[in-house]
Amino acid sequence: MPRFTHPRLEDVPLELALHALADPNRLAMVARLAGTERLSCTDAAPCASIPKSTLSNHLKLLRAAGLVETTQAGREMINTLRRSEFDRRFPGLLDAVLANQPA
Repeated sequence: MPRFTHPRLEDVPLELALHALADPNRLAMVARLAGTERLSCTDAAPCASIPKSTLSNHLKLLRAAGLVETTQAGREMINTLRRSEFDRRFPGLLDAVLANQPA
């Protein structure tokens, strides 16, 4: 059974959060998660052609930045945005980034 590391948001530095949100693919993943309650890893992917290893790395970085929580449901990995926790740690950051993402 996979175990994922989900940091306490108090331990996440601003630089790591900004780094995670700076990549267009990760930002697209966060935007997709912001629009729904939960997504599988495949559904969270910004495009169908992204390699699984790259997708896995992006999710790992998003987890490390405290943005995403991943849980296992049977054979599927389900991702949720830690929106309320992240907003408490970095008020307004996610709203500002999502509002200004490229169309």
